[in-house]
Amino acid sequence: MSKHIAVYVRVSTTNQDQRSQVADLEKWAASQDSEIVWYKDKFSGKTMDRPAWNRLLKAIEEKKVSQIAVWRLDRLGRTAKGLTALFDELTSKKIGLFSLKDSLDLKTPAGRLMANVLASVAAYETEVRAERVQAGQAIAKANGKTWGGSQPGRLIHVTSEQKAQVIAMEGQKIAVIARTVGLSRPTVYRLLGQQ
Repeated sequence: MSKHIAVYVRVSTTNQDQRSQVADLEKWAASQDSEIVWYKDKFSGKTMDRPAWNRLLKAIEEKKVSQIAVWRLDRLGRTAKGLTALFDELTSKKIGLFSLKDSLDLKTPAGRLMANVLASVAAYETEVRAERVQAGQAIAKANGKTWGGSQPGRLIHVTSEQKAQVIAMEGQKIAVIARTVGLSRPTVYRLLGQQ
């Protein structure tokens, strides 16, 4: 059975664009001799539980992957614990990991060292960003700013594709469905209750 190179692309939100990552990775992929399979997520890096990532993990378990290529290491995730566990797993399974912008390769001792350093930096950036958000919210709250909640009677437009996707995903966690489809949890509950 031939193995493929898994190219993994991730952005955190549905309004972010994957084009810059894809364009660079397409150029790199064109120089490879192996089959290329793309895995694309629009999901937070704070969790390793993502739809395309889970499909990639399944392909790894089925021994279908020879290497994973990413635009930058932080596209894999933003927790040091999750990333270092992933590095160990890939190394033990002899699966390569190549980061285009970080110019690192897990096959070398220097690459493994750099990968772990970059994983720690990604986790640090996430924590610092969260601190800045909390500080900003505290200042806004002190100045009387409020947020959250929805307008009573406000209608949310749901496309037929979104509704079909929600119904197809029934049985999964509501939060996962909501993030995947790009709707609020109350809207997902309402759609599932209409069946």
